[in-house]
Amino acid sequence: MTQLSAPGRPLRPRGKLLQEDARRHHRALLLQSLFRDGPASRADLARATGLTRVTVSDLVGGLVEEGLVEELGARPGGRVGKPATLVGFAPDAADVVCLDLSADGRVCGALVAPTGRVRLRRSAAVKGRRGDDAVALVLRLARDLVALAERPVLGVGVGSPGVVDPGGTVLDAPNLGWHGTPLSRALHERLGLPVHVANDANTAALGEHTFGRADSGHLMVLRVGTGVGAGLVLGGALLHGHGSAAGEVGHVVVDEDGEECACGRTGCLETLLAVPRLRARVDGLDPAARADALAGTGRRLGAALAPVVGALNLRHLVLSGPPDLLDGPLAGATADALRRRLMPVVGDDLVLRTSDLGEDVVLVGAAVLVLNAELGVS
Repeated sequence: MTQLSAPGRPLRPRGKLLQEDARRHHRALLLQSLFRDGPASRADLARATGLTRVTVSDLVGGLVEEGLVEELGARPGGRVGKPATLVGFAPDAADVVCLDLSADGRVCGALVAPTGRVRLRRSAAVKGRRGDDAVALVLRLARDLVALAERPVLGVGVGSPGVVDPGGTVLDAPNLGWHGTPLSRALHERLGLPVHVANDANTAALGEHTFGRADSGHLMVLRVGTGVGAGLVLGGALLHGHGSAAGEVGHVVVDEDGEECACGRTGCLETLLAVPRLRARVDGLDPAARADALAGTGRRLGAALAPVVGALNLRHLVLSGPPDLLDGPLAGATADALRRRLMPVVGDDLVLRTSDLGEDVVLVGAAVLVLNAELGVS
């Protein structure tokens, strides 16, 4: 399957010409303009993209035939003379099958519109399945969603825990027993659809970048579920890192005398923050003790993340996971710990919050995986 974006290459197309496949690039420019900026006339699109009107008219005609763009009629008001005809991105042209494999004890799926709206949901309990059994569970959920789709399916997007290479092979996901598992290829062969797989935290970062309030291009999403990982968008480009392991903060050791981790080491950040571990520590406590325990976890998290936030000069740090655990004392203590450790030029402008997209952030991010790979928009 296609790699989402090369390191350092912006997710959103710019300029009017690339060496590889100019027509596909120009088509993506038009779709991106309509996706981000809304309806426009053909003349508007020519000005916005730098393409000629002839090229724009030709491309728009093809996109209308495909159903990806729709004619919206004349622009209301405007100049004297023949009014311009507007075209717009067709929000109901297709469905994307989206899977989130990072939830605690469940695999979650949805049919998602290109606008990021979740149309329908399904989920299945993992019940200890690992290795090939876990792959079979994911395949069954994907097949169910494809069968339920009432529109053409553009593709399948999957947010998986662990390290995932650009081809969609899960190199290492200890919680699911996956090591070198070619998940993208396995699903593609059985479903006959384009399949795009990425780390769940990277997928969440795409969801925030496209459909959330973090459009600055300097963003970290810390995804907290069965495991812990971070997705990073820098300068508008998704950061993959050497070995496709950028953002694997969950297996950084923060307490050498701590608990044993699923990766085999001791005291990883995941043993402190992963949902099953954190919930086990705070459930049953009275409100004051629960708040103190969550704040203590937040302080340790802030200390662990401060070098990353400072080195990268991030604008947004978004916590994604169960709001009853992450919002409130934990988020507040994390923000305080970060600002105590960062230069004012970094810390004062940092926005730390929980995700407005809630538990859907990976699902809508999985839609972005497909939209970007198949249409060139995000």
